Amino acid sequence: MGRFSVAEFCVGGGGQALGLEAAGFECALAVEIDPHCCTTLRLNRPQWDVRQDDMRLVDGRNWSGIDLFAAGVPCPPFSIAGKQLGVDDDRDMFPDALRLIREMKPKAVLLENVPGFASAKFAQYRDDLFLSLQELGYQIDWRVLQAADYGVPQLRPRFIMVALPKRSMSFFAWPEPMAEKVTVGDTLRDLMGERGWLGVDRWQRQARQIAPTVVGGSKKHGGPDLGPTRARKQWRELGVDGLGIADEAPDRSFPMDGFPRLTVRMVARIQGFPDFWKFSGRKTAAYRQVGNAFPPPVAAAVGGAIAAALDGKYPASRSGKLVQMRLLEKSVPYC
Repeated sequence: MGRFSVAEFCVGGGGQALGLEAAGFECALAVEIDPHCCTTLRLNRPQWDVRQDDMRLVDGRNWSGIDLFAAGVPCPPFSIAGKQLGVDDDRDMFPDALRLIREMKPKAVLLENVPGFASAKFAQYRDDLFLSLQELGYQIDWRVLQAADYGVPQLRPRFIMVALPKRSMSFFAWPEPMAEKVTVGDTLRDLMGERGWLGVDRWQRQARQIAPTVVGGSKKHGGPDLGPTRARKQWRELGVDGLGIADEAPDRSFPMDGFPRLTVRMVARIQGFPDFWKFSGRKTAAYRQVGNAFPPPVAAAVGGAIAAALDGKYPASRSGKLVQMRLLEKSVPYC
């Protein structure tokens, strides 16, 4: 049982939820609109209250007094490449996040988004959001955290905002980065060689690097791949064909100097998911859940810092390495 309760919205394939579970938060509510994601959550955690719903339709008063409100609100409005955010943009879910926070009155708030939300372009919007939270009695701290600093072999920066009452915020400390980075080659060596590919050792040496950001894609486009031309070029430097996702690892007949494609499970490892976490749906649907996820080790690191603050204690260790180990130890599969 977790020490604290969490209600999470826009849960996706469960990356943040899994990390928060490892940090000591028991999921009391998981709201997600995508049916494949909801099936994934129920498959892995049947004891969670998973609701396929639009967060704009949820009455937060039914979960008043929850310990943590967490949400990975949709990111399109805050993409640097996107259009200027307008007050009528129906993709902007922050107003409903604020409504739910007012209704639920949680002890802590965790919001994550794309790093573009930290840009000067959205300074006024951020200030207005923070002012609204301050009026509700919270103090706010935020950073752009790099997933590669917390045991994830991927360059994946994310905007993270934490809100706590004044007393709890005095105990909050951001998790420190790990001293050593984890590489793609070392992370995937066993999966890449599981069908006897003779070139796996050579590939592992070439792939001892940090991956570019995994791109989840949208439902408007076709099958899964590892991103646009620039990203595929970066994957090529790691010895990976980024034009698609494979059904299985290369076998003994695959050329020793070939460029294999990653499987969904391999990409899930690069996102920091433990192997026991299963994704529902066909390959494209499963890949989108993985590619759009918030890496569990990062969520575990931040969640651990929030749990310590709620306990009124400074973290015994702010190292990302310990929370990564805790993720694998505590987030055990349910049978």
